[in-house]
Amino acid sequence: MSAPQDDGLAEFGYSQSLDRSIGKFASFAAGISYISILTGTFQLFYFGYAFGGPAYWWSWPLVFIGQVMVALCFAELAARYPVAGSVYNWSKRLAGPTTSWLAGWMMFMASVVTIAAVALGYQTTLPQIWSGFQLIGDGSGDTDFAVSGVLWGIVLVAFTTIVNAIGVKLMSRINSVGVFIELIAAVILVVLLAINIVNPPTVLLDTQGLGAGTNLGYFGPFLIATLASAYVMYGFDTASSLGEETVDPRRTAPSAILRAVIASFIIGGLILLFAILAAPDLSDPAIAENGLQYIILSVLGGPTGTVLLFAVIIAITVCALAVHTAAIRLMFAMARDNALPGSARLAHLDPKRKTPLIPAVLIGVAAVLILVVNIGSREIFTAVTSVAIIMIYIAYLLVTAPMLVKRFRGEWPGPSGGKDGYFSLGRWGLPVNIIAVLWGGLMALNLAWPRPEVYGEGVLAWTAFIFIGGVVVIGLGWFLLRGRHQVGTLPEHLAKQLDVDPSPRPADPFPEGSQA
Repeated sequence: MSAPQDDGLAEFGYSQSLDRSIGKFASFAAGISYISILTGTFQLFYFGYAFGGPAYWWSWPLVFIGQVMVALCFAELAARYPVAGSVYNWSKRLAGPTTSWLAGWMMFMASVVTIAAVALGYQTTLPQIWSGFQLIGDGSGDTDFAVSGVLWGIVLVAFTTIVNAIGVKLMSRINSVGVFIELIAAVILVVLLAINIVNPPTVLLDTQGLGAGTNLGYFGPFLIATLASAYVMYGFDTASSLGEETVDPRRTAPSAILRAVIASFIIGGLILLFAILAAPDLSDPAIAENGLQYIILSVLGGPTGTVLLFAVIIAITVCALAVHTAAIRLMFAMARDNALPGSARLAHLDPKRKTPLIPAVLIGVAAVLILVVNIGSREIFTAVTSVAIIMIYIAYLLVTAPMLVKRFRGEWPGPSGGKDGYFSLGRWGLPVNIIAVLWGGLMALNLAWPRPEVYGEGVLAWTAFIFIGGVVVIGLGWFLLRGRHQVGTLPEHLAKQLDVDPSPRPADPFPEGSQA
């Protein structure tokens, strides 16, 4: 059996060092587990319903329309640049070193925060399965929920760290099995809810009087409620971030990206729709407090509802695993270009497992620290989640915006015009790209808006601006003062045909003509 080819990796100046063993389903599973239908819909349904009522459901198709435009742009990029650390390497080909470094830095920090946010999902589900899962108090104390959530989060992060340290084969097997269970459970849930519908479709227009008497009316609460849907449909680029470990990534990754976001929209949308239509009493305040889990247990009853909630726990587990994996690949990609402090150590691969061990541990520790720092806040989950989403949107903008500039200049998709047999938007590329950029900018602003309902009172209301501003200032400060002067592909990761001189000069990982 011949050795696997590098699928054009040498074209980007890199040697094939990661284990290329991920197939089509595993690639799709990586994308859909990051999105995670059950994780997102169950974690923030309570929030969307509390602020938007039954009519909050319309935020789901709205977010899908915007995010599928981004996904279409990413599918084009995945076909041309099947390299680890997708957002970072894509921006590197579309913009200059500073822009691409910032894209990678924001995506990396967002991924670490997302691990912490996803890990908190155990707390929103486990105590509703059995009260004994509430590790601190009975859940009614000021910090019971937060402290118990952090403890469960630490357990999950420890698990994802160990699995990723062992290697990508174990990760992909666990992830694929978990996604298979999640999809089966999601379909069963849709069917069971559908046969228990008691409300007419007109309830989807019920705003429950929210926003009445305010300047924006219902539109104001609806904008807040969109956070619940925005939290689910992102991370689809993970399929391409594992491009160096995927067989035939130029064809596999684009389809995996699109299938992941479309499948999530359809199945997730039906779960939300039928849950609202099946809820015994839409005015019950417990829905806004305990969310989708409460509706499931109310409608389906004991054993069936409990089994489905255990499926949600599996979904949360593989979601955290996928996010951790993507963050590792991004850190590895940047370190391989000597674009991070201590890059040589961060980019070192375990010779047996072919996986970056140090990034796996560092990311796990960082996620735990984020959990611990926020342990005393009642708004811990929504605040952490919202900040993660905003940084993801900004990172995506640092790809789609330069891509749009290239289109206006007639420089994309390049000389081949998309006629190379790989995925291309053709003449639809420009309008799709424009919508993707406008959508990303407006949603990032909406999610960052200093709302006490999301972040807390006083200074806490500015959490998003303070945290993200600090991330940008610290990151760019290091890169502009020191990092940009040392950037260059580490010799041990150079493509073999470039490695002729026994002591080669580090190759410039940025395309010729890039500007800072």
